[in-house]
Amino acid sequence: MALNLLHISDSDLGGGAARAAFAIHGRLRSLGHDSRMLVGRRVSDDRDVRTLKRSVAWRAADRAAGLLFDRLALQYVFYPSSFGVRLDPWFRSADVVQLYNLHGSYFSFSALPLLTRARPVVWLLQDQWALTGHVAYSLECERWRDGCGSCPHLDGYPPLRRDTSAALWRLKRLVYSQSRLTLVVPSRWLEQMTRASPLLRRFPVHRIPRGVDTATFSPGPQADARRRLDLPGDAPIVLFAAWDLNEQRKGLELLLQAWRTLEPRPLLLLAGGGEPPRDAGIRSLGRVQDDALLADAYRAADVFAVPTLADAQTKTAPEALACATPVVSFDRGGIVDVVRHLETGYQARFGDPGELARGLSLLLADRELRSRLGRAGRELVEREFSLAGEVDRYVGLYERLLGQSSTT
Repeated sequence: MALNLLHISDSDLGGGAARAAFAIHGRLRSLGHDSRMLVGRRVSDDRDVRTLKRSVAWRAADRAAGLLFDRLALQYVFYPSSFGVRLDPWFRSADVVQLYNLHGSYFSFSALPLLTRARPVVWLLQDQWALTGHVAYSLECERWRDGCGSCPHLDGYPPLRRDTSAALWRLKRLVYSQSRLTLVVPSRWLEQMTRASPLLRRFPVHRIPRGVDTATFSPGPQADARRRLDLPGDAPIVLFAAWDLNEQRKGLELLLQAWRTLEPRPLLLLAGGGEPPRDAGIRSLGRVQDDALLADAYRAADVFAVPTLADAQTKTAPEALACATPVVSFDRGGIVDVVRHLETGYQARFGDPGELARGLSLLLADRELRSRLGRAGRELVEREFSLAGEVDRYVGLYERLLGQSSTT
């Protein structure tokens, strides 16, 4: 049975979370389903994607409301256009509505009761924002378990002018209590927190790992990839990639501490926006938004480093493994579902640059080990982390939800 799906996301291609949403949308269409996207910021020219705020009046009303509530440090509480979504013909024709990141100054979470009572709604959580007072990653802070307040990360994304985190946490509790949601998480790490959350544990939670396009991200000759990227053919190469190289949570500074101790020192290849370090031996590709170019970067590397301090899963680690490039990471967070110690990569002790250096040294020194881990990584992605498998799981979930709604 062909389904009619509507996706609501902050963007279609602007960032890893948005690109994941766009990939699901595209795969659903290739399977014969009707799929459309309403976004805060449109980047692609896809005819089935348009901005959520279609009229000048909606944009003006949202701008005025945003300015007021931002001054009050009541983040994303009220954008009028979010309530107008229920009148949108794409919403009215949808069998199921899927939400992605709602933080991004384009959507008000207070509209959830209205929308979730009109259509079955699946919400894919890609970070902790839904269960905290404001921050996408709480890092060491556990106050989300009992009401937030006295937030140690007011400047963490998305930042607050002043500490209203307790009030926002309570407001989310009120909004969620009147909403009907089915939650999806990409990793065991986020699943455990979601089930422990006083805000979210009332909802059904399904774990569907983020999928990779295994045709685009696939093994290939390293020498050819290096030639296309104009990289030295005989140098050991470690790759690091992030949307923003300077985002502290992604751990580039810890990787640099580890890399500077290595002898001989490999070439450190960076892919991402922001200002790269100026050390000798570092090469930056800038922000890479072309998947074919990114796949070449993975193939060109001997090892891919993911020293993230907090991530629901990461988009990059499974992509690297799909290209048969082993991964060195820390032993905490969603990434441990993908990087399995000495099976598909190396898990270093959390936050320890010395351990990170040991993992890099071990893999760089042993071609046979890299080859074995790379083959196992590719097999793991094909088995558990393919885009085709991810979307098949979503379709199964949509069909179950529609079956439940038809019997109530």
